Amino acid sequence: MTDPRALLERERPAEILAGFLASASIFMSLIGLAYRPLRVIPLALVLAFLAAAMASGRSMRLAAAAAGLGALCFAVGMAIAVLTENPLF
Repeated sequence: MTDPRALLERERPAEILAGFLASASIFMSLIGLAYRPLRVIPLALVLAFLAAAMASGRSMRLAAAAAGLGALCFAVGMAIAVLTENPLF
């Protein structure tokens, strides 16, 4: 027989999807540092904001971290691209 408390702690499908979106956003933000930041990082920020809208509970911290890291990677990626005279998009 299953424990009733285990059923209450189970995550909703939207929370699981929010976690996947946030982790994909973090990955894309870090890729945007090495590749064209103006092309990749805005999409990563959209994924992070979508994850933040869907998240609740444990996924909320991951979505907030993804949005903060995306903003930081955007600023650093743009600075790196300008300083090294690489194309922005």
